[in-house]
Amino acid sequence: MKKGLYIVATPIGNISDISERAKELLSQADVLACEDTRVTKKLMGLLNIPYTDKKFIPLHDHNELENAQKIIDMVNQGMCVVQISDAGSPLISDPGYKLVRMCHEQNVPFAVVPGCCAIICALQMSGLPTNRFMFAGFIPNKDKAREDLFKELCNIDTTLVFYETSPRLLKTLKTAAVIFKNREFSVAREITKVYEECQTGAPEDIIKHFENNPPKGEIVFMIAPPSEKISADIDVEEILLQKLQNMPLKTAVTDMVKEYGLNKNEVYRLAIKLKNES
Repeated sequence: MKKGLYIVATPIGNISDISERAKELLSQADVLACEDTRVTKKLMGLLNIPYTDKKFIPLHDHNELENAQKIIDMVNQGMCVVQISDAGSPLISDPGYKLVRMCHEQNVPFAVVPGCCAIICALQMSGLPTNRFMFAGFIPNKDKAREDLFKELCNIDTTLVFYETSPRLLKTLKTAAVIFKNREFSVAREITKVYEECQTGAPEDIIKHFENNPPKGEIVFMIAPPSEKISADIDVEEILLQKLQNMPLKTAVTDMVKEYGLNKNEVYRLAIKLKNES
């Protein structure tokens, strides 16, 4: 095995999802950089890969900047270093960004070994549009921060993807239902595990389902882009004209976007046109 740094994806649930290349690298690595050494040792045990002769170095949010340089030094000394997260693909809401950034800055070569990623699996399961999507990471746990994030993203014409925890899911769904009106929601949980589930539909149906079936496990929450069907079913111009008679242009545009899930730029252009004509 060629010495160097390898960014390796690991299973998100089903142990059989690990690639042969990943297993080979884990077997031959001199050093394993990982979030939690206990989790990594458990993985190695499940894969029947001996690890007593390997060096483990923790790499997480609190020490990545410091330990990234140690890892680079090991690579420069001719060692084979494998960086993994507790599950899934490193750097995707997991450690590794600072390490890779420093590799670029110091011209240290590295390789990425692809594999499981909860975002991609969830999108495939959801039935929502996948031609364009935006991953927005973990949803804030504070009410105002959560609402502010949703308001910031509500006018983007793409499928939105978030990570969420099961205890906060219902609160998140109820907040999102107010801001993302007339948009389909999808919730995937425990992907590749025994109790894998994906629910897609209207916000009120998704909320009702999880009220009756309290969620557990790892959650991916997705929101469909604004629907073209909605704008076809309503007389956008007539409704916007009525609003312009009673409120400022920007307020009217904001109301239309929130009420009908329309594209903000398109509504704004139409509002300017109607205002000029009147």
